[in-house]
Amino acid sequence: MIGIVALWLLAGRRDSTGRRALLCVLCLFIVAFFSPLCALTVALFSARVFHHVVLISIAAPLIAIALPWRTGPVFSLAAATMLHVLIVWIWHAPLAYDWAVVGALPYWLMQLSLLSTGWLFWRELFLSHGRSGASLIALIAFVAQMGLLGALLVFAPFAIYPIHFETTTAFGISALADQQLAGLVMWVPAMLPYIAAALILLMRLLKDQPEAEAGWSR
Repeated sequence: MIGIVALWLLAGRRDSTGRRALLCVLCLFIVAFFSPLCALTVALFSARVFHHVVLISIAAPLIAIALPWRTGPVFSLAAATMLHVLIVWIWHAPLAYDWAVVGALPYWLMQLSLLSTGWLFWRELFLSHGRSGASLIALIAFVAQMGLLGALLVFAPFAIYPIHFETTTAFGISALADQQLAGLVMWVPAMLPYIAAALILLMRLLKDQPEAEAGWSR
């Protein structure tokens, strides 16, 4: 609730683009933490993964657009990418995930670390002026590791999250099927924002190349 109030106050101090981005984030937070989706994440791992996708691939870039705060090169693009990848993998490891779900403090630590490192990742992408190639590599690397994590969840021969062994039966699916669905979420909808950003960067690279060649020919 405090975060939502803070976003509301910040929105009033941003320009029109930043204000719209923060208002969208505000709506996403209400859906993520105050709708039935939040309760569903306790029972279904697939719902939890979708919840994480909303945070890191939709809310985080919107926050980076609205709040591109940077007082210095605290994080390079490579460092921000590796940190975000590390946090994603840590919180989807069975032991860390089960620990985060059963307690309020680890739960919010998981949410905030995913969101904050996601913001750092997208912020560095947006601030990498003149480095479209590096940004494209970072996006490809992140999509590749997310695809790998999704593949591990889809093709695992057994369910690996003990906390969901019994919670999925009320929804008529097994823990393994729920885990496979979570992997598919990582494979398809989770990747779309990153692929869209990569395509924009690729188009920018292709556009800049003829201009650079024309400059050399003069």
